[in-house]
Amino acid sequence: MGELDGKTALVTGGSRGIGRAVALRLAAEGALVAVHYGGNEAAATQAVALITEAGGRAFAVRARFGERGAVDRLFEGLTAGLAEHGADGLDILVNNAGIHSISPIGKLTEEEFERLLAINVSAPLFVVQRALPLLRDGGRIINMGSAATRIAAPMQIGYTVSKAALAALGPSLAHELGRRGITANTIAAGVIRTDLTAGFGAVPEALAELEAMTALGRIGEPEDVADVVGFLAGPQGRWVTGQTIDVSGGTYLGPVTAG
Repeated sequence: MGELDGKTALVTGGSRGIGRAVALRLAAEGALVAVHYGGNEAAATQAVALITEAGGRAFAVRARFGERGAVDRLFEGLTAGLAEHGADGLDILVNNAGIHSISPIGKLTEEEFERLLAINVSAPLFVVQRALPLLRDGGRIINMGSAATRIAAPMQIGYTVSKAALAALGPSLAHELGRRGITANTIAAGVIRTDLTAGFGAVPEALAELEAMTALGRIGEPEDVADVVGFLAGPQGRWVTGQTIDVSGGTYLGPVTAG
């Protein structure tokens, strides 16, 4: 028996990287998982296959955030998929989908910043709004933020601002929904080994620098984040709400010292 048997979950951006690891983790605990994806159908199909081959249950839902009507399409697909599996409500919402940017302030364009806000802030906010009628009492909302919000990161200022805005949702959601037993938290992930960071990993000097700036001496793996999501989504996380939890292995905690 898994801790999430009988539960349902929606993981946005669930086809690759951190999102896939989260989907696999929740499914392994017994949840029926809706794996959202934007455009990479092959990756979503593979993620669902990995879950079902391991004895779990999952289905894919497509909606490209940033496009008009995307949230409507997401929930049309979600409700249809839940119905096909004999479910009619939602217990866990993981807002993981997002995009990155490496433009300094002098090169950040209005179009780029608007897209960051549309996908990293507006989409998860309105996903939560649409999810509320489906979300059962005692449910979980987990938003994927970034450790960049506590670090001076000039090369990703637009991204950092968008993730700071997302983190600001947590306490307000927790306060408003607490009487229903619904928790809302944000995970501030550090550098994680995914397709997004593959460029860093391919340069030994850059990788070594990142590892040196991390207290635990390595960059993270998607499973490092997924395990924390699993905790927050499970019964042990019932008394944690309105919090931003740093999951970065201790990145940029202070001056690097030999030892």
